[in-house]
Amino acid sequence: MHLPDGVLDTKIWATLDVVTAGVVGVAIRKVSKKVDQRQIPMMGVMAAFIFAAQLMNVPTPGGPPVHLVGAVLAAVLLGPWEAVIVMTAVLTVQALLLQDGGLLALGANVFNIGIVGTFAGYYIYRGWRALVSGDRGVITGSFVASWLAILLSTALVAGEMIVSGATPATLVLPVLGITNLFVGAIEGLIVAGIVGFVLKVRRDLVYGEQP
Repeated sequence: MHLPDGVLDTKIWATLDVVTAGVVGVAIRKVSKKVDQRQIPMMGVMAAFIFAAQLMNVPTPGGPPVHLVGAVLAAVLLGPWEAVIVMTAVLTVQALLLQDGGLLALGANVFNIGIVGTFAGYYIYRGWRALVSGDRGVITGSFVASWLAILLSTALVAGEMIVSGATPATLVLPVLGITNLFVGAIEGLIVAGIVGFVLKVRRDLVYGEQP
């Protein structure tokens, strides 16, 4: 779901660049005040894993390529603010080194995937955890949150493209919507599997879970 340069209207990408810079700045301040030494290598490992996962792009007609995202996985294991920093680092490196996503559109990509996807997914996960207790709630909540977060990020990408006049709604909505229904389900299964494994071997590495 990385948007290239030249797709979005200037007002949209410029506004999202400013908004994203502000949110990422807040995230850096918050994390710098509370992060411990154990989390620093975890953030690095998570960034590397997500970077590799996002390299597997699936092209779509009429829209940007889709791929696994990893925002909810980072939020569930590290916390939402930490996940914002991880996703920002991943998306920035991809834009600079691999031209996967435009530099001018970087703010939009971080906003759609790294901010909205992260926070929406995390709070969907927490809401599900409040309804379903125990490890079952953690695992199923990870699945549901990952799936819905991808659909929400997809809706933002499609909306931005439509408002910018880059593609008609009749094309981009069904293409991205149908594709990401499956991509979101696959990501949900992967995230649930990873979180379930971590719960068994190192429960303390799941954010908010006591050993």
